[in-house]
Amino acid sequence: MAGLATPMALRVAVTLGLPDRLRGDGVAAEPLAAELGVSPVALELLLGHLGTLGIVERVSTGYRTTDYGTTLCSHTDSSDTDSSHTASNNTGNGLTNFLHLDMAGGRAEMAFTELLYSITTGDAGYTRRYGLDFWSDLARHPHLRESFDQQMTDRFREQVPRIVAGYDWGRFTSIVDVGGGRGILLAPILAAHPGIRGHLVDLDPTATEAVPVFASHHVEDRVQVTAGSFFDPLPEGADAYLLCDILHNWDDDHAHRILGRCVEAAGADGRVLVIEPVGGRRAGTEFDLAMLVIFGGRERRVDEFRALGDAHGLVLETVVDLTGERCLVEFRVGS
Repeated sequence: MAGLATPMALRVAVTLGLPDRLRGDGVAAEPLAAELGVSPVALELLLGHLGTLGIVERVSTGYRTTDYGTTLCSHTDSSDTDSSHTASNNTGNGLTNFLHLDMAGGRAEMAFTELLYSITTGDAGYTRRYGLDFWSDLARHPHLRESFDQQMTDRFREQVPRIVAGYDWGRFTSIVDVGGGRGILLAPILAAHPGIRGHLVDLDPTATEAVPVFASHHVEDRVQVTAGSFFDPLPEGADAYLLCDILHNWDDDHAHRILGRCVEAAGADGRVLVIEPVGGRRAGTEFDLAMLVIFGGRERRVDEFRALGDAHGLVLETVVDLTGERCLVEFRVGS
């Protein structure tokens, strides 16, 4: 469990695009090294370990990706080969995002090298490693922001139907999706409930990218998209303010600011709905550490959510297990 050679070999292989490039008849290490601009001797060592892992196999023409190794290809359902190893060509398989060192997920995972710092201080190791917090890094590097948005889509896609079906969304006439990304959750909620109007708030260009998602679900006439931050005033007067995978990305100070904006906008009869893993219920310990080292956040337990809400006059009414990974924590405004 302690060895770093295998996890780093997989990350370097994906970053270089080896699983895609070696699909087919096989390529020898030396011309492949020249093509990629890497050391031929070192590449041979990497391919040797990937062979031990069953990712590639040696054939008469060199190395080729095994059937098992195709799980690391950028598009696991395609037989097309692609020699490019840029981040933009690795969005079809969600796994590659967590391994590719120049995509948001893989870059963030490297913050675990600063775990000792995070345990010592309680702060994000990401900032120490890269000199910027995660969100500022995404803002500075558009390809990271793009891969993060895709990562969220990939991670969430299979859970959306259960989230839509697992809660009584139809009790609301209006929902503001706070930090709603590309609308991958709000759009199907609106499609399933014709009586609801929606409003998505997120930073541009992510907010703009939500527009075609709403159109594809044929709900564009019932939704508004606003480019903005959840640290700023939110659209007022909705029945419910939805925070999906938001609060666990922030420490308590920032979480209070976000909740404060929701309460400020919701008015006396509003609800605040938090969807994310809940500590001790749907949150894994490994992901808990990831929230710490990447964001300085954590997967809060029910009593911690209650304490957050109490500070804003929010009453925690219920916690619903939506999927194997996420719960919905429902707050109501007022006593």
